[in-house]
Amino acid sequence: MNLYKFSGAGNDFVLIDGREGDVSVFREAGRIGELCREYHTDGLMLLLDSPDVDFTMEFYNPDGSGGMMCGNGGRCIVAFADYLGLKPKGREWLFRAPDGLHSASILSREGTLWTVRLKMIDVHGVNPIFGGLFLNTGTRHFVKFVPDVDALDVEEEGKALRWDPAFAPEGTNVNFVERFGDILKVRTFEKGVEGETLACGTGITASAIAAYLLDYDSSMASAGRGKEDGSLKRELTLQCRRGDLLKVDFCASGEDFTEVHLTGPAELCGR
Repeated sequence: MNLYKFSGAGNDFVLIDGREGDVSVFREAGRIGELCREYHTDGLMLLLDSPDVDFTMEFYNPDGSGGMMCGNGGRCIVAFADYLGLKPKGREWLFRAPDGLHSASILSREGTLWTVRLKMIDVHGVNPIFGGLFLNTGTRHFVKFVPDVDALDVEEEGKALRWDPAFAPEGTNVNFVERFGDILKVRTFEKGVEGETLACGTGITASAIAAYLLDYDSSMASAGRGKEDGSLKRELTLQCRRGDLLKVDFCASGEDFTEVHLTGPAELCGR
């Protein structure tokens, strides 16, 4: 069975076409960890058949844990489906992920580099804690703004918060964010990886929403009216650790966020 390596803004994954053949071995924690170490990736994904949508996405962290969404992984698996020659049944891709249905559009493709716009889940219920915000964007995230994100010891501070009893028993991913001109610089400590990754799509999404709620987005967001309910449309630009820029847009009404989209690169790195 062929294995492929994709990168979403530095967030790297092993991808496997699981539509034919037995993929049960790739659900075993030991095998997942072995492949992530061999390919130097932050996770493993299976693309599987689905009777009612274009495909099903299974995502696993290097420690074998699953059951959560991965935003960069979602963009990469759409690019992977396109690379394999799959065609969406409708105008957009529609696939099933651990947190529900997602749609996506391929905005461009140049060789082995795609730009993908991915619809994330709606976000409801944001909780202030430890001077930051805790929310779920398909995966649990804590977001805290800091004055100098580059100087921060993300491994030490992120690990402490990831295991804090306040987030037990599942724990949380931890994002440190700095407003830098018209962008937000984000560094993320990811549970399941148990270390800092170069990018985290659900964390980027959580950081954009937190910026809006904490009034960090005033000069960075394009404003406009959203749907008929009068919700406010926002679009923010965020920078990952490697320097890649991603866009997050959403409709905001109080602490309810709908039409949440994450846009950024997905690259085939090898097989």
